[in-house]
Amino acid sequence: MSRPGTKAREKRKDMINKGSKNETRGRVHTRIRKKMQGTSERPRLNVYRSTNHLYVQVIDDSKHATLISANTLEFGELKEGKRPTGGNVGAAKQLGKAIAERAKQKGINKVVFDRGGYLYHGRIKALADAAREGGLEF
Repeated sequence: MSRPGTKAREKRKDMINKGSKNETRGRVHTRIRKKMQGTSERPRLNVYRSTNHLYVQVIDDSKHATLISANTLEFGELKEGKRPTGGNVGAAKQLGKAIAERAKQKGINKVVFDRGGYLYHGRIKALADAAREGGLEF
């Protein structure tokens, strides 16, 4: 015979353990991607954010092809004995301008912004605003 209240205790334990933030972000991203798709006329601007860097791709989902890509590793300043840093708002702004410039060179003016399940805040917002300033419409 089991102890009284064991199932309730297990249920509370499951409620407290929500899983990692990255798992939650993955579920949100999957939910967003069900509703959004990049086309040849309006490709998808996808963002991946790691702790130290940002990675951006312009993707045509109908052809399953990456048209343009950029990341903050390209723009980081190398200091003596240190890796380049790209985990800040300044680097995100620089990356947004760069991806807009590359898109303009390829003849892409309109995109669909895919925030990758991340909150539209901080580095993601800075990147989007800089891309808009660079001439991309979304």
